[in-house]
Amino acid sequence: MVRCVLVDDESPAIALLENYIKKLDTFQIVACCYSAIEAFEIIKNETIDLLFLDIEMPVLKGLDFLKTLQNPPKVIITTAYREYAVEGYDLDIVDYLLKPISFERFVKAIDRYYEKTQRTFENKPGAAIEKRFFYVNVNKKQIKIIFNEILYIESLKDYVRIHTTNTRIVVKSNIGKITEQLPEHLFLRTHRSYIIALEKITAYTQKDIEIGTIEIPIGTSYAKEVIQKLPFS
Repeated sequence: MVRCVLVDDESPAIALLENYIKKLDTFQIVACCYSAIEAFEIIKNETIDLLFLDIEMPVLKGLDFLKTLQNPPKVIITTAYREYAVEGYDLDIVDYLLKPISFERFVKAIDRYYEKTQRTFENKPGAAIEKRFFYVNVNKKQIKIIFNEILYIESLKDYVRIHTTNTRIVVKSNIGKITEQLPEHLFLRTHRSYIIALEKITAYTQKDIEIGTIEIPIGTSYAKEVIQKLPFS
């Protein structure tokens, strides 16, 4: 669960963020603060992962407040002023949202939070964070692949084809490297040429697995692992 604090001296701005955050299952609002001083007390006494911070506030401005924190949480700036963006990014913020904030732009900021925290955790041995996606390189473009949209993945010699609920993406890679990027509790290698999404299985036998109308074989060397993951009566 990502624990959030919202800091803004305007009630409508707080209400908008509350509405957006409530649409995210893994985010929890710990407190809504109308001043940086109030937020300081919360951050001092609670474990906070993400701070939504306005800039122009009475007594103590948002960026000045951020500079006072020794170990600040990740920060997404929410402001009506463009001119503080460079200073904000110098303070290693996640994103800089200009009001009025659309839900689409808010979601992009959340994606950046996940990307930034994933890089942080990958640099700490033994640390882990629940990932929801990964990126693949297609024609020098990084394309996001969301785990819960994957149906199955098939090997094509020096390439893999990723079948999702919306499209098919061909990537120059091998299936072993792709396997390393997938969470084991969501995916299963059933054959030297196939990986399937466990939640997308519609039927199975001891010889094959069905995802909709697609039949995917179970390889002999993978049968033991498949039996361990899937109940057979």
